[in-house]
Amino acid sequence: MKRAVISTILTLLYLFSMAQELSHVSNNDAAATIYVAELKKQTVAPEADLISNGISNLTDNDGNSYIVVQIGNQFWMAENLKSTRFTDGTKIPLVSDYKAWSNLNAPGYCWYNNDAGSNRTDYGALYNGFTISTGKLCPLGWHIPSAEEWMTLASYCGEETAGGKLKENSTRYWMSPNTGATNETGFMALPGGSRGNLGSFLDEGLRGHWWSSTEYDKTKIWNNTMSYVYSVATRGSDLKKSGLSVRCVKD
Repeated sequence: MKRAVISTILTLLYLFSMAQELSHVSNNDAAATIYVAELKKQTVAPEADLISNGISNLTDNDGNSYIVVQIGNQFWMAENLKSTRFTDGTKIPLVSDYKAWSNLNAPGYCWYNNDAGSNRTDYGALYNGFTISTGKLCPLGWHIPSAEEWMTLASYCGEETAGGKLKENSTRYWMSPNTGATNETGFMALPGGSRGNLGSFLDEGLRGHWWSSTEYDKTKIWNNTMSYVYSVATRGSDLKKSGLSVRCVKD
């Protein structure tokens, strides 16, 4: 009889302990769900916020539409630009030949590997620095971010983790290991590669390179790079003859 009572008490204590543990796990899960929801509110602008900031429908000079995300106090395009026209309607020269590209000292763009069918939709266009310097590439009300605005973005995301938080988080586009990639900002950075100043194509699947609007000197412009092997976003400069991707930020 005594043993039965003790056994019953121990069983009840075990069940009570399990109930407490399950309650603890459930509460943690609920807290995690709330945290993720709040994070999304902070980083991806709800439709009402976009409308209140005049971004009900962002389209470029060709009529292509773009997803927009809010990261901190900045509104960014969440896709690479693919416009083939300036804001005044003038066509940007499409330059495919590598010799013509390397000799170019005026605006020009191309598609990676000269293959618009495979690369236009996902990666957008590669623009040379002369195109950037015109100041007429982004839709009205938007502009190519300065080096300082890129630094503001990286600082908001955390200097050591910015690349990871901005990169699309799968190996569909990025080569493994795509270090640190979470895309928790919704920025969807893709490895669209680049075109060198001599006309060769480089880095698709490995790195994404984006122009800033800030000139390093008369021949170079500051840019930002994200890589499949790093979780940071790095800053450098490239010759204006090079071709890189473009993201626009709201004025």
